[in-house]
Amino acid sequence: MERLDGSATAPSHLRGGVVALGNFDGFHLGHQAVVGRAVARAHAQGRPALVATFDPHPVRFFKPDAPPFRLTTLAQRERLFAAAGADAMIVFHFDAALASVGARDFVLDWLIRRIGAAAVVTGEDFTFGKGRSGNRAVLSALGEEYQLGVESVAPVALDGEIISSSRIRDALQAGDCATANRLLTRPFAVEGVVQHGDKRGRLLGFPTANLALGKYLRPRYGVYAVRGRLPDGQWLDGAASVGIRPTFDPPKELLEPHFFAFDRDIYGQMIEVTFHHFLRPEAKFDSIDALKAQIESDCADARRALAAGD
Repeated sequence: MERLDGSATAPSHLRGGVVALGNFDGFHLGHQAVVGRAVARAHAQGRPALVATFDPHPVRFFKPDAPPFRLTTLAQRERLFAAAGADAMIVFHFDAALASVGARDFVLDWLIRRIGAAAVVTGEDFTFGKGRSGNRAVLSALGEEYQLGVESVAPVALDGEIISSSRIRDALQAGDCATANRLLTRPFAVEGVVQHGDKRGRLLGFPTANLALGKYLRPRYGVYAVRGRLPDGQWLDGAASVGIRPTFDPPKELLEPHFFAFDRDIYGQMIEVTFHHFLRPEAKFDSIDALKAQIESDCADARRALAAGD
């Protein structure tokens, strides 16, 4: 799996490919249908399969003060695209220069000349170009003009509703892991480097691996049954707090997973924490003893939830 800079000329062995084009944040069932179609078309034609994504997300460029909303990092998307059968990920850096590119120039200069695309697959609602001037009809017309294959994939519905990243974000903010994970086809996951904290968890008898939430969407604050993946691929069951730790001053937003029967030093290591079940909302406790008793109960609840399955 290769990662390409969308502003540069693609290497010769990846030119003439079929490109799945979209934001693909979350890479949910709908996104998987678009990429799956591009991969299938590429394989049928003996061409490279490429997935193009934008980073930062265009919303972040136009609304820099918007609350964090990302469902995946580039590294996570790269792994997901590779698992879906793509040969390379193209990253279009969304900045003022790209925002000013018109629809025609984006197709001719960026897709055809730089990437060397033979065909493009998008979702039906995909828009592109300055002022969102390009849509499916515009892309199809430009494709005919420049001999670029163009295909669009219809939205995917589940439970009678169209699957979207917004629907997944709403579910996570409500603490509804079941819905979010069903739409994603996997648990929502936060990846980050384990930080040194104030060691309160260790003093309580429940050491935690502290992660900053960064650009990720904030799921509902509270306690979750989670699993953690270490750099060596080992998976660990645990319970995690997400929020500002209201029992302690000053408030500090963190994801704090405690992994059962695990006390290895993993500071500075990149781990991924997957969210399986919401257990309870965040709460403030009057004493350390009350907090410790609640953590013990949370861990027992998390063990039961994880043992029962996703």
